Amino acid sequence: MIYIKRRTARKIREIIDFLPVVVVAGARQVGKSTMLQHEFEGYRYLTFDDYDLLARARTDPSSLWVDSNYIIIDEAQKLPSIFPAIKLAVDHSDRRKRFIVSGSANLYLMEKVTESLAGRAAYHDLLPFSVGEVQGAISPSNFNSLWEEECHPSPMEPPKADLIETMLRGFMPPVLELETQKQVITWMDGYVRMYLERDLRQLSQVESLIDFRKVMQCVALRTGSILNQADVAKDCGLSHATTHRYIRLLEVSHIISRVPAYSASRSKRLVKTPKLFFLDPALAVFLAGHTGADSLKISRELGGCFETLIYLHLRSLSSLMTPPATIHYWRTSTNCEVDFVIEHGRHALPVEAKLTRTPRFADAESLLAFLEVHPQASRGVLVHAGSEITWLHSKVIAVPWWWLDM
Repeated sequence: MIYIKRRTARKIREIIDFLPVVVVAGARQVGKSTMLQHEFEGYRYLTFDDYDLLARARTDPSSLWVDSNYIIIDEAQKLPSIFPAIKLAVDHSDRRKRFIVSGSANLYLMEKVTESLAGRAAYHDLLPFSVGEVQGAISPSNFNSLWEEECHPSPMEPPKADLIETMLRGFMPPVLELETQKQVITWMDGYVRMYLERDLRQLSQVESLIDFRKVMQCVALRTGSILNQADVAKDCGLSHATTHRYIRLLEVSHIISRVPAYSASRSKRLVKTPKLFFLDPALAVFLAGHTGADSLKISRELGGCFETLIYLHLRSLSSLMTPPATIHYWRTSTNCEVDFVIEHGRHALPVEAKLTRTPRFADAESLLAFLEVHPQASRGVLVHAGSEITWLHSKVIAVPWWWLDM
């Protein structure tokens, strides 16, 4: 098995130089343990999957790091009491000790960290792979060039993978080694079952796994859309409270993410309905019931799945910026909409995802509308399914989806 380098590792190394604790969270099977073991030589690696180590940590946590200043603790959510012990170790060593703490159960992890490690910790999410990481592009530059005053993008050779096949396969590390779509479907089915049966019962009370699966499937059909929880509850035949809890559970365990609305006034964003995205497009495709290219190509969910693919890459690229950029969407009362608005400091970059191989000037209409009323954005970007880089307007550039991540 060949290890594929993760961009997140470099970001973590930058942070751990000046903060004593970095918390790395992410979904099951996203590659946290593999990254930590490969990228951080000199660190003592401890995992609470080791029951003997877990028992030792319960009774005498300081013994785990008594003779080491560089420690990785994996699956930390299995022992929430470890966080106060880490705080003491950091403070008593005058912050000489460095901890990288990893876990997939974000519900417990974040609650305990914020209580115990305020001012001592930074947080970083590990996402599924991106197309650039898979291709070996560890230091992507194209996305950063879109923010520059003068933008002169260079054409590149596209990857060989077909777009539909990419959305069916996704970017979870174990899937990259599989050879056939049938194997991918088998893995996805096992992943969902493992997630339901193992993680959810550790995280929160789930009265009915059947009902929870209904919510997951219903939400998958809406990836890339504005979230209406009342409609989800109605379609699943569940109460609003149960539906809200199950959607929240999906969110804190890194299966889905919410994207808030964008407006010039930050306070107004709090009352806008968010959009919802799965973090891996293939999981949304699978839960929506599509197991092959023929089904996906003619589905009403195809556009939302493409937008989900773009979201994963924008989220990954935004996390590498300092500080990390935030992602929003923009929609007016007249239904003029831009899929994504990336905000970094006082600058904004509107991005529209268009499932077409031949973008046209008309496709830039919503981007131009956004630019007209938001001077903090100097240009718009239309991301498409083709292979050409084209200026649709002096302020709007159309680029291939994979080009973003190179």
